[in-house]
Parts: sequence; structure tokens; C-alpha cells
Amino acid sequence: MTAIDPTAHLTAEQIEELGRELDAIRDEVIAGRGEKDAAYIRKVISAQRKLELVSRGVLLFSMFPPAWLLGTAGLSVAKIMDNMEIGHNILHGQWDWMRDPKIHSTTWEWDHVSPADQWKHSHNELHHTYTNVIGKDNDLGYGIMRVDEDQEWHPIHLGQPLWNFINACFFEYGIAAYDLELGENLDKRRRKNPEFRARAKAVGRKIRKQVLKDYVIHPLLSGPSFLTTLAATFTANLVRNIWSHSVIMCGHFPEGVQVFERRSIKDETRGQWYLRQMMGSANISGSRAMHFMTGNLSHQIEHHLFPDLPSNRYAEVAVKVRALFEKYELEYVTGPLPKQVFSAWRKVFRLSLPNKKPEVKTPDREQELVAA
Repeated sequence: MTAIDPTAHLTAEQIEELGRELDAIRDEVIAGRGEKDAAYIRKVISAQRKLELVSRGVLLFSMFPPAWLLGTAGLSVAKIMDNMEIGHNILHGQWDWMRDPKIHSTTWEWDHVSPADQWKHSHNELHHTYTNVIGKDNDLGYGIMRVDEDQEWHPIHLGQPLWNFINACFFEYGIAAYDLELGENLDKRRRKNPEFRARAKAVGRKIRKQVLKDYVIHPLLSGPSFLTTLAATFTANLVRNIWSHSVIMCGHFPEGVQVFERRSIKDETRGQWYLRQMMGSANISGSRAMHFMTGNLSHQIEHHLFPDLPSNRYAEVAVKVRALFEKYELEYVTGPLPKQVFSAWRKVFRLSLPNKKPEVKTPDREQELVAA
């Protein structure tokens, strides 16, 4: 929906050729999947479970500040690993080819208040199909923010920096809410819909399970450290929520990322779908540790092109994808995490305000400009 289309120089034939080249990259990775990839995800799962177990063990003595700090830090990292590199990617079906019933998108449940099956529908089926299409992609602005200058401004948008901050702190609950399409289902008649009621009950059961585990059972096991363990678990969840929110914002909201109108995807071809993923996503540059802690969503462009490829292959894929950006003269939006977070938040604040009105040039002002 930008005034200047950064893809206008491409012909229809070039776009379809781009699609064929991307298909070839995907086919090459699929053909090369094997034991090394399977060993990777099993190793990550094992490391995450051990880290969480040790961290919760340390928190049994959380009344002692060193134990609180160490246990909270470890639990925060374990929760990030569970959500980002493990849960998100398994639920995308990235490891279904292993045919391991314990590591499969149909059986995996994650440390999150949103049930896996509901998240897969809103994320895999809707977000990845309608990436950055206003009115179709709830991940774009999480359904609560103005995300483009062409959207009509209302005074309520003044509060969107606050809404976004609150959403960051309680991100897992925000995800559960738009998985339920809660805003559209607040109407009394819709709330009575059997399908919605069933989904709402599933979310309620998952929330109870998470709250019982994190805020009742584990603190009780800590005995005299009950309150400090409670605080540690809340802090770990807060850290995980803010981190995952930041990573996801960096994937689709920094300056330079394009958004699209509904009409733009009518009769969309495979090549055009690929191109929309390329222009509607952004990466985060950094170390291998950074890529790992983001669940390799630092390679958001590659993830949106190939959401079902194993996440540990995105780094090698990124080299080939970036070469295609250069070949077709497209902007590869990327940058360090602080830069991308700042860019995304600046956009949140900018779009919370009405558009600047174009300057009206009076005859005297026009003469001044000409003279200058």
C-alpha cells in the first residue's frame, strides 16, 4: 500500500522465474534432509528439558538471591527455547518428515496458553497465507493497531503504543485472544456459537493447566521459597513474552517492510505469493546464538518463503535467497536487533498519530520557494 511499488520494475515473466528459482532452493533442502537434521532437533529438545529441570530445581531455594537469579535466568532461556526454536517450528511441520510421533506437528503441545491446534490455524493457515494483507492477517499489528498510513485514523489509535506494550508483557494471552478471534466474537450471538464455545473452553483448560504448573505446583514444592519462586516464574514468563513479541515485531513491522490490500492478492500466482513474502518480511542480523534464541525467526524472510523447512537450514538458505534479492533488484530488509526493534516501535508511535497534512503553498510561499 505504499505510494512507490518496489517491485514495479519486475515483469510477470520475471516474477514467475523468481518463483521457479525459489522452488529449486526448497527442493534442494528437502532432498538433503537427513539424520544430521534429526539429531539437531533431538539435541535441542533434550537440552531445553534439562535446562528447565535444573532451573526449577535451583528455584526450590529461590529465597536465596543467587539461586533466584540463576534459576530465573535459566527458566527464562528454557521457556524461550520451548516457544521459539522448538514449539513454533515443530508446529509448522518442519520435523514431520522424521515420522517421530513424539516430535510431530499433530502431537506436540507447547508451554503456552494458546492450544497448539488453534495456533496452527491462525498462524500457519492464516498468517502465512495472507502475510501482511490488511484485514486478513491478524499477526500484522496483532489486530489491535493501525499499520499503514492509508488506514483511516481514529483517536483510539493514540493508545496503540500502550496497547502494544501491554501485549508484549502478556503476549501469550494476546496470541490466545486472537487465535479465538475474540474481538469478532464478543457479540452475544457469536459467543453462543458451539464452535466458538468449544474453542474458548479449550483455551480455558490450557490456561488453567499453565497457571497450575507455573503458579501453584512449582511454588508449593519450594516450601518456604513459595513467594520467591512465584515471582521467579512470573519473571521468566514476562521475559519470554517480551522477547518473542520483539522478535515477531522485527519480522513484519520495521520500516521498509510492505503491507498489502486485499485486492492485491486476487488470482495470485505462486511467484507473486513468493514475492509478497519477500517484501512483507524482515530479518535480524547477528550471531549464531542470536539466531538460535529467536528460533531462527531472525531469518524471517526465509521462514516465510519456506515455513516447513527445518529451522537449522535457514542460515544456508539465506545466502541463496539474498543473492536472488540482488539479482532481481529488491531490498533485503535486515539489521541488528536493537535497530529493528527501534524501527518497529517508531512505526507504532508514528502510525498512532494522524497523517501529516500536505503543506498548502500560498502564492507568496511559492514565490519564496522559487527564489530559493
